[in-house]
Amino acid sequence: MSEKKQNNFESPNISKLQAVVIDYRTTIYIAMGADPKEAKKKYLDRTNNKAIVLS
Repeated sequence: MSEKKQNNFESPNISKLQAVVIDYRTTIYIAMGADPKEAKKKYLDRTNNKAIVLS
C-alpha cells in the first residue's frame, strides 16, 4: 500500500499583516503596505459576485 503524503501548512504571521474590518463579524488581513479601502472594496465585490451567481 502506498502511504499518503501529509500536507503541512504554515499559518501566516499575523503580526506582519494589517487587519481590515469588513463588518462586525468579518476581518481580513492584508500586507502592511496595501490599501485597506481597496482591499475592502475587492472583498465586497468578490462576495457580492458569489451571491449573484448562486441565486
